[in-house]
Amino acid sequence: LGNGGSTLHALRCLEEQYGDQWTSFTVLLIHSGGYSQRLPSASALGKIFTALPLGEPVYQMLELKLAMYIDFPRRMKPGVLVTCSDDIELYSTGVTETITFDKPGFTALAHPSDLAVGTTHGVFVLDLSSLSGKGGLEYGSCYRFLHKPDVETMQQSGAVCVRGDRPQLSSPGSCGDSAMASECVYTDSVFYMDHSTAQQLLEFYKQMGTLGCEIDAYGDFLQALGPGATPDYTKNTSNVSKEDSGLVAVRQQLYSLLQGTALNVIVLNNSQFYHIGTTQEYLFHFTAESKLRFELGLQPVAFSIFPDSAKTLDQLSIIQSILEPGCSIVSGSHINFSVDIPSGCFLSSVSVKMTDRVEYVTMVFGVGDDLKRGVKLMSDIHSLQFFGVSLPECLDLWSLDASDQLFSSEDTPLGLWTARIFPVCSTLSESVRMSLNMLNSVQRKSAFKLSGFQLLSVEEMLAYKDVEDMLKFRKQIYGEICLQRQKEKFEY
Repeated sequence: LGNGGSTLHALRCLEEQYGDQWTSFTVLLIHSGGYSQRLPSASALGKIFTALPLGEPVYQMLELKLAMYIDFPRRMKPGVLVTCSDDIELYSTGVTETITFDKPGFTALAHPSDLAVGTTHGVFVLDLSSLSGKGGLEYGSCYRFLHKPDVETMQQSGAVCVRGDRPQLSSPGSCGDSAMASECVYTDSVFYMDHSTAQQLLEFYKQMGTLGCEIDAYGDFLQALGPGATPDYTKNTSNVSKEDSGLVAVRQQLYSLLQGTALNVIVLNNSQFYHIGTTQEYLFHFTAESKLRFELGLQPVAFSIFPDSAKTLDQLSIIQSILEPGCSIVSGSHINFSVDIPSGCFLSSVSVKMTDRVEYVTMVFGVGDDLKRGVKLMSDIHSLQFFGVSLPECLDLWSLDASDQLFSSEDTPLGLWTARIFPVCSTLSESVRMSLNMLNSVQRKSAFKLSGFQLLSVEEMLAYKDVEDMLKFRKQIYGEICLQRQKEKFEY
């Protein structure tokens, strides 16, 4: 469905459940995270349930979202506030300045960002005459919305501003280093649509019947808005992960439906948008001396049992775990044996149920491995890298053949996401051991036979996931930590 389709589906569920009553609702709609290919530890349970290094018991992304938006409903007319589950918006405003969502059409928050950030986000072409340039918060209107534009498009469209008290257009001649450093664009995060706009979209969805393609709530809704919108984007599918035949037609219908609808912006000049959607961003924001870590007061050790000997280690982020020192990204795993987990390693276990019993599979990758990358031909799989080593080389070490059976999906490109390389085991710790043996064999260039195992791809792990068992494991860790805490209290 994509986050656009799921937004429409959620609106339909609201109407089915509440009838006309929902016309008076203020709704918070959070996309809980799709396949999460760039941060696979969030794939099985959803990004919105990602644990944060904060709170006792630990907060999930959901609690942080609710805390961040706690003031919004009081100043919101009936409508829907749409947000993602892998971003954090922090801002400061004057004492008398308030964020209010009460205008017809769409209203979006806008954050000053470097041009490089703009290339991977939505960018507003602001109507500068609607802004006075005073204070940390300003209401204005948007002439046009660009979705993941390149730098040239941003400059040509008039989206590039000079940082300062007042957003003003950057003149093409001012290209000295200091001018470049002060250039910025205003990028998107959360957006609101009033009830009648949401109702319009819902009617469109009901007429469509079934969506045959993946639509994006940001790119496909917002690009239709503002007086400067043109239908050109409907044919541009360069940012689409999977191009469906009906996409262009659906986009064109959405464009004619929404064309002329206002896009209001709330410009937050003292704000910062943080994205935590990839393994690298996750490590940077939670373990390095990042600004976010300081601003949110993230703890190096949150609700965990951790040996005193390791407390001197800096740059770590341990969340609801019982462990020995020294880790990479490890999630949902049970390790009851002595092991060195190489740095830059990503390890995440999933409970699966293919028959009537629960079994376990652990995925292991390098934090830099590209799980979204795919090739069309078997002869090209040498360009896929597993921990810096080409996939065919790994397959040789594991005694596996590069055949059609190796990949779990017929109609999608061949890639690490669909490669059946992870062994199914009867215990959680055994599955971790096997996957680490695989990794070891690649790093040491020594054979480790996988041909006797039943093997799954990450795609299949998610299809067979047993969420109940995974939550049971989380609960077990939680119980052990509580017990240990009580014991320490008692001894103290």
